[in-house]
Amino acid sequence: MLKNNLKYIFVLLVLTVIGCAKRGSISGGLKDTLAPVMRVSIPKNFSVNFKGSEINLTFDEYVKLKSVNKQLIISPPMKTTPLISPLTASRIINIKIKDTLQENTTYSFNFGQSIEDNNEGNAYKQFKYVFSTGAFIDSLQVGGTIKDALNKKEDSFVSVMLYEVNDTFTDSLIYKSVPRYITNTLDSLKTFKIENIKAGKYLLVAMKDENSNNKFNPKEDKIGYRKQYVTIPNDSLFELKLFKEVLPFKAVKPVQASGNKLFLGYEGKPKNMNTVLKNGNEILPTIITKFPMKDSVQVWFKPIKADSLNLAVTNGTYKANFNFKIKAQKKDTLSFSGKSSLGLSKKDKFTITASRPLVKFDNSKIKVIDKDSVSVAFTSDYDVYNQELKFDFQKEPLQTYKFQLMPGALTDYLEQQNDTLNYKVTTKNASDYGNLRVNLTHVKRFPLLVELTNAKGDVMASEYSEKETSVEFTFLDPAKFTLRVIYDANANREWDSGNFLEKIEAEEVIYFPKEIDVRANWDVDQGFDLTQ
Repeated sequence: MLKNNLKYIFVLLVLTVIGCAKRGSISGGLKDTLAPVMRVSIPKNFSVNFKGSEINLTFDEYVKLKSVNKQLIISPPMKTTPLISPLTASRIINIKIKDTLQENTTYSFNFGQSIEDNNEGNAYKQFKYVFSTGAFIDSLQVGGTIKDALNKKEDSFVSVMLYEVNDTFTDSLIYKSVPRYITNTLDSLKTFKIENIKAGKYLLVAMKDENSNNKFNPKEDKIGYRKQYVTIPNDSLFELKLFKEVLPFKAVKPVQASGNKLFLGYEGKPKNMNTVLKNGNEILPTIITKFPMKDSVQVWFKPIKADSLNLAVTNGTYKANFNFKIKAQKKDTLSFSGKSSLGLSKKDKFTITASRPLVKFDNSKIKVIDKDSVSVAFTSDYDVYNQELKFDFQKEPLQTYKFQLMPGALTDYLEQQNDTLNYKVTTKNASDYGNLRVNLTHVKRFPLLVELTNAKGDVMASEYSEKETSVEFTFLDPAKFTLRVIYDANANREWDSGNFLEKIEAEEVIYFPKEIDVRANWDVDQGFDLTQ
């Protein structure tokens, strides 16, 4: 009996030990949330009289470099990028300087968030290594904020630069030379601070530097600048607004797109562009229309047998002549499509788009009838540049309208006419829409544009005011809108960008701080204080 009891006790002890072992199994412990720490640097951080070409940074744990080419900001910029290694995990980061250092200059290596611990990816944020080739470290600084001149959302990775204003300074330096000092907002900051600056006078510039070459390329880069030079030391905070310059007009050699059409690309604005197409000395009639979604126009001409043609393009003082070969190609076909056919509001127009430019319209062959077969009076207007025929008529809620265009109602420039076209449009009830009244206060000047945009920044509705401080938007589809006001300085009814060399600033834009929720069958009365 005693022997059996001992057996039971022994088994119980074994099970208890096993159970305890399971419950007490080793785990990974608490997650490491601490960033690595630099323990030693050779030479020391903030050294003076720096004469070497190599730097070693030793950390308290294994670290790795992440996106160092994008995150590392060296000020002043170096012509030759330093070699930074290793790219694998290590306790030591080695920097080999390949450039000739300037005398009596303070250099700053800001690693941003590129140094992380190897296990958890904890970043050593904004770590800086600073040294001077002179006897002291420059310690002055300048700071401020970055905004987009038009859009509510700012760009990330914006470079902010200081160019020293001395005897050799010209504004053209930003196109061909690197700045004296530089910093970057990186991917999470909308403010900037340039440190370790020496006293002096500077040009302050912000740039969305698409090529990462620290030079301004107007074709690709956005720019913001301060008109007045900045004298350091200075405790002021500066606001820089980024804009994309409109390039001077320039035409690109045309490309034959079909037997009756050319594509003509351009830079800048084509508003005052004129073209003359010639076959030898003979001037050929043309029609110019917009090529949708591209910086190009379509040059339409009647098919012709010729080996080559000449296209002369002028725009203000710009002049260019292009000679090009002509090949036998098929003509474009004539077709039509209707737009805005569902849920047409009281203020909308029904639009028909033609694949080729139209030249003749016979309204006697066009009928508009409602669902009770009652004829509805209408007017029409043709936008040749966009190839759109727009119909306006008195619309009633919850109604259906039918458009019938009989053969010969529309004629294009090649004398081809439409076959029978039928379209149906409907209208919603007035209660399906919302209305918004915007009451402006502290308006500085007129005229101005009041615009509603969606989350993508697309303009959904716009009103122009030359003196009124109350602006109404009616028949809005329910949505959340962003509201902004543009001071239209040149009264051309659109926002205009700036120009650095001409010292023209982009037209001022003010955003309402919150989204405006417009709901169906609601009237919203919104005040907007334009004080800045």
